[in-house]
Amino acid sequence: MDIVGVLAVAFWAMLPAYVPNNAAVLVGGGPPVDGGRTWNGRRLLGDGKTWLGTVGGVAAGSALALVLNAVHPVVSGAVEGLPEFTLVTAVTLPAGALVGDIVASFLKRRTGRRRGAAFPGVDQLDFVVGALGLTILLAPGWLFETFTFPVLTVVLVVTPVLHVGTNLVAYKLSLKSEPW
Repeated sequence: MDIVGVLAVAFWAMLPAYVPNNAAVLVGGGPPVDGGRTWNGRRLLGDGKTWLGTVGGVAAGSALALVLNAVHPVVSGAVEGLPEFTLVTAVTLPAGALVGDIVASFLKRRTGRRRGAAFPGVDQLDFVVGALGLTILLAPGWLFETFTFPVLTVVLVVTPVLHVGTNLVAYKLSLKSEPW
């Protein structure tokens, strides 16, 4: 597979994991996941992680995976190796992405960072680790078939660049209060 094909497979396979955090912000609100609980005087997660946002993010990512499956027969003729999502992976990728983000929020609180504070490296890859981690637990065959070494390398290199770029655009459009 050429570099364009590897880039296409990486982006296609990760789309259901890329969307949930943005969707969670759009549909979020309501009760926080941590219920306001604290540990050693600090919130477990904070008000930014809500049940509505989590469910909305998983739903958006799963819906996107199903849409990608619907267009797969047309698009796969142009790009070799594009995976189809199983029902399991249509859920594990977006759910895992949000679990990764929630774990990062927990780590931020434990290290004294406030909500929205930068956590370089973690902010850019937490959702990738969560998405791939949950998927490897529940659909290891699909994951290893899809995320070959070249595809995984592209995901790990391109995702931080995409993350920083989209956050800067959102900040400039006043959709985010910080540029990271």
